[in-house]
Amino acid sequence: MKMRTERDSMGEIQVPDHALYGAQTQRAINNFPISGQQLPPAFIDAIARIKAACAHANGQLARLDQDKADAIIQAAGDIIEGRHPDAFPIDIYQTGSGTSTNMNVNEVLAHLAAARLGKAVGANDDVNMGQSSNDVIPSAIHVSAALSLSRELLPALHQLEQVILTKAEQLQCQVKTGRTHLMDAMPLRFDQELGGWATQIRYGRERLEGLQSRLQQLALGGTAIGTGINADPRQAQLACDYINRHTGLDFCPAEDYFYSLSSQDTAVELSGQLKTLAVALMKIANDLRWMNSGPLTGLAEIQLTALQPGSSIMPGKVNPVIPEAVAMVAAQIIGLDAAITVAGQSGNFQLNVMLPLVANNLLTMTRLLANSSPLLADAISGFTVNQPHIDRSLARNPILVTALNPVIGYDRAAYIAKQAYAENRPILEVALEETELSEQELRQLLDPATLTRGSQQE
Repeated sequence: MKMRTERDSMGEIQVPDHALYGAQTQRAINNFPISGQQLPPAFIDAIARIKAACAHANGQLARLDQDKADAIIQAAGDIIEGRHPDAFPIDIYQTGSGTSTNMNVNEVLAHLAAARLGKAVGANDDVNMGQSSNDVIPSAIHVSAALSLSRELLPALHQLEQVILTKAEQLQCQVKTGRTHLMDAMPLRFDQELGGWATQIRYGRERLEGLQSRLQQLALGGTAIGTGINADPRQAQLACDYINRHTGLDFCPAEDYFYSLSSQDTAVELSGQLKTLAVALMKIANDLRWMNSGPLTGLAEIQLTALQPGSSIMPGKVNPVIPEAVAMVAAQIIGLDAAITVAGQSGNFQLNVMLPLVANNLLTMTRLLANSSPLLADAISGFTVNQPHIDRSLARNPILVTALNPVIGYDRAAYIAKQAYAENRPILEVALEETELSEQELRQLLDPATLTRGSQQE
């Protein structure tokens, strides 16, 4: 490979001749051959947006020559548009401040800007003017996460919620056996069951929306340790205004720079809410798996859309592949949240030193949830109900006798339930023999549709 010589404050180093990056990036490549995984493109996009915003601000403040500012902004635009993806090769597991990635972006933008301008542009002095990795990387975590939420995850959750509500409305007259402890319980309607799912999704979405105001506070302007050394005090607001014009969001400088550099509490909060949402999706996915189980020896209440053969050896087998995939996504998110919890504790004095891990995990979590939610929505929209099978089971559900408690007492009702179960007979038949109630009274009391209303009057 043809190489060129680059220099930084530590001396000379050989860099591939075609590379857009420079010496500090190459040192990081050499130092961290750990996972082979790079930080997500959404994170690099966020840093590029911050660099463009700071170049704009420093140009406006006459601290940076306007031609350099414009060239940096144009170079950042290339990165935001997805060009040069191979220019950011540094491993996730690197210096905890993310300095290597910050300098990687600085060097690439300086290289691209210099090529446009026809004169040197400094990675540190120009692209990184008025900034530090210590405020850029936490800001990029917030910017990338806020954009991922607003553009990907929140719309996906809204769609999932609406699909569930639509399906619930379609099934509002269909009654099934409820279950607690995986055992038969009182009947309920499908719309009641699915309504519970929709509420889980709505609450998850609302929790995420509720933290957006904190997520949109940026550490930008705090520079090295929160004092704002080497930054014009007006730079941060000008940069936030620029980012807002180009994203439609409402970023602002943090209320307390010492807090925003040393802690990752908002990231931990976001991670916790993503985990809560993952737990909700796993509950829904597992409900679907149970309801679909069978077709002969399971619950067989619904039939999910057949998507692919379910076995390499058993012909005709079809499995609930989408709920299984969603459950695995949920398990992964729970694990990623645990790692962020540990990372959040690593705010040593004035800086958290697990920032690349936080960035990667948050964006992985939002991406997995955003991508899997529409698949789950399709699975829910497409399932069919096996109502004849449900009705047969419902008629023999011994728990229906609960409705007789106020009339004949708990003990007599329990006797009828056990007798009906032992003889595999409908509750109605046994209750006719064991009580003085008429068939009309019993049919009214034991009507599953009526029981789904509880004590409510309709």
